[in-house]
Amino acid sequence: MADRGGELADFLRSRRGRITPEQAGLPADGRVRRVPGLRRDEAARLAGVSTEYYTRLEQGRARNPSPEVVEALANALRLDPSEREHLTDLLSRPTAARRGPTSPQRVRPGLHLMLHTLEHVPAFVLGRRTDVLAANRLAREVLTDFDALPAPSRNLARYYLLDPEARERVGDWERIAAETVAMLRLDAGRNPHDKQLADLVGELTLRCPEFTAWWNDHRVLRRTHGEKHYHHPLVGELRFSYESFQAPGDTDQTLCVYNVDPASPTAQALQLLTSWTAPPQDAPHREPSTPPTAAS
Repeated sequence: MADRGGELADFLRSRRGRITPEQAGLPADGRVRRVPGLRRDEAARLAGVSTEYYTRLEQGRARNPSPEVVEALANALRLDPSEREHLTDLLSRPTAARRGPTSPQRVRPGLHLMLHTLEHVPAFVLGRRTDVLAANRLAREVLTDFDALPAPSRNLARYYLLDPEARERVGDWERIAAETVAMLRLDAGRNPHDKQLADLVGELTLRCPEFTAWWNDHRVLRRTHGEKHYHHPLVGELRFSYESFQAPGDTDQTLCVYNVDPASPTAQALQLLTSWTAPPQDAPHREPSTPPTAAS
């Protein structure tokens, strides 16, 4: 995973391979194309650099290009914000501070308090390699009880890709799982010497049949907002609009909040779930009804 030159080459090849000359506005040249997408000389022309320089870039032999070259290359290959960030990471030399963080991540008391304040919706804090650093009670009920797992197993990618229950509980599982792999790819570019991430990738490669194809696609993603859908065994269908925020002072921690419309069926279902699963000291004084098992 620490082979920066190989990672850069594979990433650039995969990105130019998805753009046809017609999409790039290049005229037909009559040459037979053995592979889809742009050739190196075409990508170089679009970026305004020589073919020789682009080739050295793609082979990892031209390090630390100017910001102007990086911007031109990103524009030529039509990179989205996550891909631009990943390209910058791959083109930079890791500093000593970024060479394989191994110290445990800690969640500030203020973030823990925020999770408690957001008790009416699922919320959790993700760290490096999608480690679940903290989660409120509804997040543990809607996804899985991360607090009950051994510390090394409290990981969102491991849950989505390896827990059989996740395939049944997570709506559109294949899309969500593939997006999570893309998040790991982005993290790998940022922290190329993270042994725990390398170990996680190895485990997922061995145990998840779909993982290798998604990993080799070189897709990257920084999740910011979107939709989530779950099939909960107690309360049925749950639909959320999630928002993700980088924690102030720590770009390696992300607060994820699953929002709901107060008048939606999901909001009502969460109220039922809260009453049925509340600890004794928080439970309502009336006797709660017996929760039915929802159809999948």
